[in-house]
Amino acid sequence: MAMAQHRHDLVTGAGGAQGGAVARRLLAAGHQVRGLVRTAAGRQRVPVGARPHTADLGDSAAVEAAFDTVTHAALHLPLVHDPAAAAHHVANMAAAARAAGLEQIVYSTGNRIPAAPTGIAAFETLRAAAATLLAPDLPTVVLRPPVFLDNLRAPWVTGPLLHEGVLRYPLPAAAPVAWLSHDDLAAATAAALDRPDLAGCSLDLGGPEALTGPQLARAFSDVLDRPVRYEEQDPDAFEAGLSAVLGPAATGIADTYRHAAADPALYAADPAPAHQALGIEPTPLRTWIAAQPWHAPAGAAR
Repeated sequence: MAMAQHRHDLVTGAGGAQGGAVARRLLAAGHQVRGLVRTAAGRQRVPVGARPHTADLGDSAAVEAAFDTVTHAALHLPLVHDPAAAAHHVANMAAAARAAGLEQIVYSTGNRIPAAPTGIAAFETLRAAAATLLAPDLPTVVLRPPVFLDNLRAPWVTGPLLHEGVLRYPLPAAAPVAWLSHDDLAAATAAALDRPDLAGCSLDLGGPEALTGPQLARAFSDVLDRPVRYEEQDPDAFEAGLSAVLGPAATGIADTYRHAAADPALYAADPAPAHQALGIEPTPLRTWIAAQPWHAPAGAAR
């Protein structure tokens, strides 16, 4: 394991929900953290203690400068579902990682990846990125989380939950999902950054149990002490609402939920081997629910 004074970590998307959680975890471990963001607004959201660094992933020189002096990197892609643009971004990161001679890279796909190609850009850009970063000369561990629990803190989920007793989400009610929190993704990322022996591996993450929609609603009902039922949301309606926040990226996200309707096992893969390999214990669902301030909805989580 690298000593804290030797470590210099780069976290892409450090102004966002996933990257911010990773940056906070690494800072708490005493590491130097450089937070890569794309905009001046993003710099304002980088966790205190991390050093913001602005760079466009499409600018190879800027990306190489961002990786300079870095020893470890936690990477994930922005919501860019254009295959050519995503491939260019990843190629720039891979080249910069080689130039910097990184000791360890962890790439989070931000989603599970279906076993077979789907033709859905939101999945296939992630699949292609993983293949690029798993090149033999790059010390990369790929983490594939399922759906994030933090998505349930978005206003369009929390509003109906609190006011109607309805947990509405665009996943089939019968499909089991091993929901995972951003904080647990951060814990897995931090652990993987300390495991050079896992370079070349791809690990499916997840929460301690895979729950159907009604089982998820029952957990909320138990913790909040009020009736909650699950309602399967139409992905088209979900896309329409999300478009107001994310614009064109909403279509790509909605497409992944449309695919999940035909691939109900996608988010149910057993994460225990990954947890054992990394030495982590994800937060139990009911513990996570109890810790949330449900009276104050969060913003878009993914």
